[in-house]
Amino acid sequence: MDFEIKRKDNITIFKLNEKRLDTNISGLLKGEFTLLLKVEGANKFILDLSDVESCDSSGLSAILVANRILNINEGHMRLAAPSEKVYSLIQITQLDRVLPVCNTVDEAFEQLQKIN
Repeated sequence: MDFEIKRKDNITIFKLNEKRLDTNISGLLKGEFTLLLKVEGANKFILDLSDVESCDSSGLSAILVANRILNINEGHMRLAAPSEKVYSLIQITQLDRVLPVCNTVDEAFEQLQKIN
């Protein structure tokens, strides 16, 4: 699984450099999210989906794991730059009611900066 982690101020940006967010990587992704959010204690988190072209239910499950960990620790998460196909799945599953979705990483960053 290919990804990058950047930290700017107190905001962690996780960029998934994969075309598919599916069952092949969802287990690994859950592990990375657990390490980053539980062990390292990141509590303002952007998941950059700009390279992801498709996603399945196990991919959405990995995203929800990150959201659950952040909710327990009173953290905040933004999904950034999903493709039209991925955004459509997020809407169909009503995940956009639970997680704010931003058009760009910059927009997500600005939103999280405003939260104390």
